[in-house]
Amino acid sequence: MGYIVDVGEVFLAKNYARAEVAFVKGEGTRLFDEEGREYLDFVAGIAVCNLGHSHPELVKELKEQAEKLWHTSNLYYTEPQALLAKKLVELSFGERVFFANSGAEAVEAALKLARRWTYENYGKGKSHYIALENSFHGRTFGALSVTGQPKYWEGFEPLVPGVKFVKPNDCQGLKEAFSEEVCALILEPIQGEGGVIPLSKEFLSLAKELCNKYKALLIFDEIQTGIGRTGKLFAYEHFGIEPDVMCLAKALANGLPLSAVIAKEKVMQALKPGTHASTFGGNPLACKVAIKVLELVSDPSFLEEVRLKGKVLMEKLLKLKDKHPELIKEVRGAGLLIGIEFFKEVKPLYNFLFEKRVLVTAPKPNIIRLSPPLILNYREIDYFVEIFEAGIKQVYGS
Repeated sequence: MGYIVDVGEVFLAKNYARAEVAFVKGEGTRLFDEEGREYLDFVAGIAVCNLGHSHPELVKELKEQAEKLWHTSNLYYTEPQALLAKKLVELSFGERVFFANSGAEAVEAALKLARRWTYENYGKGKSHYIALENSFHGRTFGALSVTGQPKYWEGFEPLVPGVKFVKPNDCQGLKEAFSEEVCALILEPIQGEGGVIPLSKEFLSLAKELCNKYKALLIFDEIQTGIGRTGKLFAYEHFGIEPDVMCLAKALANGLPLSAVIAKEKVMQALKPGTHASTFGGNPLACKVAIKVLELVSDPSFLEEVRLKGKVLMEKLLKLKDKHPELIKEVRGAGLLIGIEFFKEVKPLYNFLFEKRVLVTAPKPNIIRLSPPLILNYREIDYFVEIFEAGIKQVYGS
């Protein structure tokens, strides 16, 4: 282990199962450790660095803003925050934006917004939530309470009451879960931490219909799927279904802490002064960078390239599945968010890739997830697939 890892082992909390590597530099799709070794990054900070590491245009924006203004608090307006809100509204279904710092904070704000909106419009008693099994929305108490994976609840119960869970794409179960007590349904259009599970258009259409019928808000958690990851700026665009509220974070500022809740005027008006806040939410540094992120990622030609790269990568992985049907159960996803489900545990394959200095994630014991920077090139796709197949042969003898 290097010096940084040694120091971290002594002083950092043990709540992460960190790999024994410390990165000191990033450039494009590559990371460099303290020994100078180069890694191909197919994690991107878990779908965060969509424009790669140290993108020169983002560095320029950050430097310029750092010399002007870092923080004033949300007692006042700042130019980067106001302009970013304007851009998000122009690019989405929304009309108003609330800024925070992380995905979990955005989810908390959305959950509070739903309760406050229904309280103001329909009075008390409409306070229950519907969420999906296998979902992930964050680690804070509200976000954890609508996260449909009991392994994350252990030791933290009781959680926020009044949450019903429905299986993904179970239309009948969704119908049965609704009642007049429901204030919101929260879901990820593609479950990321759940193993890259896409929801069907039929299920999402029904979700919208039921929310309208029962006067509840439809909340899309696009923390992992937003900002170009799926080949559209926002994943809801694939389905032609607009949510009432959308949560963004991760890639919004390409690695700087920033999240957003976007909603229509009639919904966001429920957040009046004193109802919710965030000291650092929408700080000038992160907002200035995010404006440039959106400018670059929302370019139609950039998004078309994401779709093409995703298609090429998907096709190559599906060929691997055909070659190894006894090992690979399914390859699924959209754009450059792809899950590869195996019939066996993937820890040995994950370790092989790490030894070859290729970074991936394994959100489930039998699933490898790929979320590379959207700027990767076709040569890097070829290289990844070559190493991935070598790993399959080496680890599983197939």
